[in-house]
Amino acid sequence: MKRLFLILLVVGSLGWGPALAEEEKPRWPGVDETVVEKYAKDLGREARDPYINTDQGDLLLFLFALAGGIGGFIMGYYWHKVFVAGKQDPGKPE
Repeated sequence: MKRLFLILLVVGSLGWGPALAEEEKPRWPGVDETVVEKYAKDLGREARDPYINTDQGDLLLFLFALAGGIGGFIMGYYWHKVFVAGKQDPGKPE
């Protein structure tokens, strides 16, 4: 029983070390901030909100799932042409 408690204590404490030791790190500026915004300000254009803001909720996840579904449907529709029809021997009857 003591051995089980000790194992659970050790395994449970492994996750706390990095969480407690993590400190606020300085944020690295990306390409948008360092290059695009610099040239936009030089040319007299200010930043604006995007037409489709994917930072709200699960919109980005939904768009990726929708694109995967559409791509899967297209690949499933053409599966026979891509992987089966081209591999058959033309002289061999089906």
